[in-house]
Amino acid sequence: MPGIDECLLDAMRLPGARGAGVVDWISGLALGTIGESPNGDHEATAAEAAELARMAAEHRAFAATTQVPASRTAGAGQPGQAGQVDQLLPVEDVIVTNRDSYHLIRFVRTTFDSSVFLHLWLDRDEGNLALARIRVGEIAERLVL
Repeated sequence: MPGIDECLLDAMRLPGARGAGVVDWISGLALGTIGESPNGDHEATAAEAAELARMAAEHRAFAATTQVPASRTAGAGQPGQAGQVDQLLPVEDVIVTNRDSYHLIRFVRTTFDSSVFLHLWLDRDEGNLALARIRVGEIAERLVL
């Protein structure tokens, strides 16, 4: 089971990857970073990405509208039980596109509070957003905190 550093290295192996980070979306703190940062400061990038992630995760407008089958929530715990995930994450990914790059934020499900996401910054000309979304999802599932 890979930790933060190994997962970040895996993310940087994706075509067009410019930088990546594992961030706590509640505090905005970077738990690990690699590569470049869009604004030259990994900590500022983490804090700014955390604001976007927090907005997507906390507002019901972005939550799934269908019920989750019981088989997918098995082991997720009952609301209010200490030490277990209260529910599935309401959002899987947040994707931001601009003229020259893509930003992919993938929420990571953990056994504690699931307040972590993986942020990947991709060059638009060299990167493949579809491939990145699949691979980052796989990396997030393997991440051990």
